[in-house]
Amino acid sequence: MTDQFRSTYTQIDLNAIRHNIGVFRSETRSPFIAVVKADAYGHGLIEVARTALKEGASMLAVAVPEEGAALRGAGIDAPVLVLGGMNAREGAASVRWGLVQSVYTPGHISLLEQACLEQGKTCAVHIKVDSGMGRLGIRSPKEARELTQALSRAGHVHAEAVFTHFCDADAEDDRYTLMQASRFEEICAELPRGLKKHMSASAAAIKYPAMRGDMVRLGIAMYGCSPYPGGGLDLKPALKWISEVMLVKTVGAGECIGYGCTYKADKPVRVATIAVGYGDGYPRVLSNKGQVLIRGKRCRIIGNVCMDMIMADVTHIDGVQEGDEAVLLGQQGSEEITADEIAGICGTISYEILLAPKNRVPRYYID
Repeated sequence: MTDQFRSTYTQIDLNAIRHNIGVFRSETRSPFIAVVKADAYGHGLIEVARTALKEGASMLAVAVPEEGAALRGAGIDAPVLVLGGMNAREGAASVRWGLVQSVYTPGHISLLEQACLEQGKTCAVHIKVDSGMGRLGIRSPKEARELTQALSRAGHVHAEAVFTHFCDADAEDDRYTLMQASRFEEICAELPRGLKKHMSASAAAIKYPAMRGDMVRLGIAMYGCSPYPGGGLDLKPALKWISEVMLVKTVGAGECIGYGCTYKADKPVRVATIAVGYGDGYPRVLSNKGQVLIRGKRCRIIGNVCMDMIMADVTHIDGVQEGDEAVLLGQQGSEEITADEIAGICGTISYEILLAPKNRVPRYYID
């Protein structure tokens, strides 16, 4: 940990990451790919990747080659799968850094073959199947045959796996997921034999044991968020977002708080100003809706979230003073504010909340 001087920061518990991996492995008993894209869902690419590998991950997964290059630059030589699409520059980068590129068109194979010839290397690929997500991937047996032919012509590109992604695995109704699984197998029948298969991410890996294939992808569950409502897994959130009370004051009845005068006190109110705002990534939609924890109690945000500050009602808490810890996300005492709770207020998902803290919010680790 470096010297800490900012009053607003996130704290990442790598022990929680280890715990969550252990829970997932005990539930699935499958080899797993640790998904560390988007800076490990806001938890820190390098630190989480190293932790996941020590806990048995057979592969890491990123979204773009730049993330894979960062792993290589940190001395991590484990297999790294690039989940996203590619152009010629990205394909050349994947070859250069020894990454496993996702492919879904014959053109991808040609681009990678050319990059391998120019660099004197070979590369492995995973074939991406669009079984119903409507995003990226081959969509029919015909496209599968065309990709197979392209692979047969390439002397430096070899396929080692095929995968898909279930877009509705967290729903109670399983019909769409079962349809995707059936379509995936239909397309796989036209691909080269002997490819490993991975189709299940956190939710599907738990809910559909028969669909675990040769390996599963561990994403949101690794970070301590339930992959589907009522998941029942003993997961521990790994990210805690902390700030600090800058000032405590009393405003009288009829006085307003914050931009736009969206909050007017109807009686004397004790107000804590806290050193975080939307400039740090704290969602402005939490204005007059969100809560923070101070001295183990919930405090309502009053007024609009500012760029650098928020204000909270602490009338009901004795002794709140400058320097007190304010927990924006995480546990304090017996109370806890979860990413799912904040996401519900914001009309989004826990993933986006975990990614909310911006670059000026330093990150510290518990290990």
